[in-house]
Amino acid sequence: MIDRIKKILIAALLCTLASAARLSAQQITKFGVVDTAKVYNAYFRNSSAVRNYERKKAEYQEEINKRTEEIRALQQRKLSYGDSGDESNAVRIESQITQKTEYLREYTNAKNIELATMQKSLQDSDSFYRRLYGVLAKIAEAGGYSMILSLQQNNAILWYSPSVDVTEQVIAELGNN
Repeated sequence: MIDRIKKILIAALLCTLASAARLSAQQITKFGVVDTAKVYNAYFRNSSAVRNYERKKAEYQEEINKRTEEIRALQQRKLSYGDSGDESNAVRIESQITQKTEYLREYTNAKNIELATMQKSLQDSDSFYRRLYGVLAKIAEAGGYSMILSLQQNNAILWYSPSVDVTEQVIAELGNN
């Protein structure tokens, strides 16, 4: 009876060891996530293209503010002429207001289109995505990740541990290149 118990224990031990060997031979899949919007903002924050975009945006806004103030001043003059009964000057000023308002509307529309085009070109930058994918591949290989998922495409991600978020590594690596 004792020999039989020894044989069962030895068989169980061998089965346990075999199972452990099989489990250690299997590769555990490791996932990472990255917030690509955060990476994009960090990467482009200091780029010359973004600084140029921000400079143009400020210039355009300054011009819009200047033109708007001119129109307000003309409206005040028109009111003064109207209050004093000087209808001919009020009509002349109204014509200037109409012209300047139309110019401002056209200018604003044109500059908004130009800024939107610049912004889209920044966001669609092939060189950025080539660099991003290269950095992601490097981090994935170094960290043993089988897959890195984007948080922006999160309809399939129900939960993730912050320990798998490689966003800060990506930002740091892009900053080093």
